[in-house]
Amino acid sequence: MHASTVRSLLVRGMLAGLIAGLFAFAVAYVVGEPPVNGSIAVEEAQAAQEAPAAHAAHSGHGGDAAAEPAEEEGISRSAQSTFGLATGVLVYGVALGGIAALAFSFALGRVGRFSPRATAALTAAAAFTTVYLVPFLKYPATPPAVGNPDTIGKRTTLFFLMILLSVLLGVAAVIAGRRLAPRLGNWNATLAAGGGFVVVTAIAFAVLPDNTDAVAAGFPAALLWEFRVASLAVQAVMWAVFGIVFGVLAQKALAARTAATDTKVQLGAPAAS
Repeated sequence: MHASTVRSLLVRGMLAGLIAGLFAFAVAYVVGEPPVNGSIAVEEAQAAQEAPAAHAAHSGHGGDAAAEPAEEEGISRSAQSTFGLATGVLVYGVALGGIAALAFSFALGRVGRFSPRATAALTAAAAFTTVYLVPFLKYPATPPAVGNPDTIGKRTTLFFLMILLSVLLGVAAVIAGRRLAPRLGNWNATLAAGGGFVVVTAIAFAVLPDNTDAVAAGFPAALLWEFRVASLAVQAVMWAVFGIVFGVLAQKALAARTAATDTKVQLGAPAAS
């Protein structure tokens, strides 16, 4: 594929990611913010219960020493749930849209005789599965300030390790499917590659350690479930919208370039003869 075509698809992918980010922000604000607020309320209630005991211990050791002033919140909760959330989701959408557009440019014509729209849909589905769904099944999302803060570095490392492993296994499954297709046929090769991906992923799930301290004891199970469903919904909406929007944009861009190329060939034909 020509460099100018890839550049054009990259721009359209980032635009599609921005549009998908807008939809994802709407879902995150409507569905995701209530469980986040609930988890913050649980944390504040637990802190209020622990405060008297801590104050008593401090008084016993320090006499009439003045209590330390409470830390002031740098950014208000309303700003975090609106401008902060929108900025994070939109930047995330644009970045992933650009990466997915590059993956689309590589996959187009190499994974089968699919149209640009179908290839965009497959790319979005593969990205959602490998980048989010598989890591989510091993290390589900948790609300802020729920897990042990001392292990956040370890938990973050394990999550990104699972993303990297999932993406590599997905690429390996695509390569294996292409090599098996001449012998098994496209359908059987796809089933074999997909089955291999599931088996190896299951082995990785069994080998990698669990996040046993990702959720504090006593945290409401219903609130945790609500947050995880909302997190999954945000990602599903983002990738679904991206697949649809980018498929339309890519189809038009490639069709226009094909028409322009054909026109140049026709105009140059008499001179060449």
